Amino acid sequence: MLSRTADNLYWIARNMERAETAARLLEVGARISLLPTAQGYRNDWDSLLRASGNANGYAAKYGAPMQSQIESYLFFDRDNPNSVASCITNARENARIIRTALTTQVWDALNTAFQELRQLSAQTTPHELSRLTDWVTRHTAMVRGAIDATQLRNDGYNVLNIGYYLERGDSTARLMDVKYYVLLPRADYVGSGLDNDQWSMLLRAMSANRAFHWAYGGEITSGKIAHFLILNPQCPRSLITCMAGVNNHLTRLAKLYGRETEAQSVAARLLHDLENQSTEQIFEEGLHEFLTRFIGEAAGLGAIIHNSYLSGDMQ
Repeated sequence: MLSRTADNLYWIARNMERAETAARLLEVGARISLLPTAQGYRNDWDSLLRASGNANGYAAKYGAPMQSQIESYLFFDRDNPNSVASCITNARENARIIRTALTTQVWDALNTAFQELRQLSAQTTPHELSRLTDWVTRHTAMVRGAIDATQLRNDGYNVLNIGYYLERGDSTARLMDVKYYVLLPRADYVGSGLDNDQWSMLLRAMSANRAFHWAYGGEITSGKIAHFLILNPQCPRSLITCMAGVNNHLTRLAKLYGRETEAQSVAARLLHDLENQSTEQIFEEGLHEFLTRFIGEAAGLGAIIHNSYLSGDMQ
């Protein structure tokens, strides 16, 4: 496979998953603003921007944080490379460049999302945030479904899935980090009713609430949720599931081309580290510190994968 084709497939996946992450962050922000505190109701959109990694870009364009501007920045603003609009537009452009490497169904799903986005952007009436986030999660699921249902299980399919799993692991870590970076006002709230309510809110924003109760039942606790979203291989968004997915598709590429690269060993080490972690060890290190470390290591793996597979011919 030519590196140009592989690179575009990889970024189709990462951009679509990143668009969904931006939408889920907006939903988290909307829920945060409704959470009661001792002073009334919380409005901490600035902290959400910092947790999402978009604070500097927003501040350079808009200055002080305002909810309506943050919503626009994360959804429609083309100056923000991580906005929903930028990600879907970029994914569609990636797909257009390598149109012949995609099935008709995958192209149609991407193009439909792009065309409907143009219509949404052209509307002058205010948008209801919940409808926007639902629209994103529906279309990203349609693209992923078309890929799983129609793409040939070849090297291109493996590259697509590596992009998806890397980006999903990053997004899960960032969404979890919002919980401690944004939501928890004081350390003495840990384990309290407010703490558990906030964890439940985060599960709902990640469409994982029912799955969590199927897996664990009973009371929601920080330990259970940390295990579910980090260490439980049954959870489709957990860090361990994402790293197992990356390892699986890197192994398939290695078998296909008859050679391994540094990417295989680094990915295997990251998976091994997660398999030998416990929730007690994670909280002892500090959840924010653990997630920050994971995000950095996953980014490093992404750079190695790019150098190994996307910057030169893969065969």
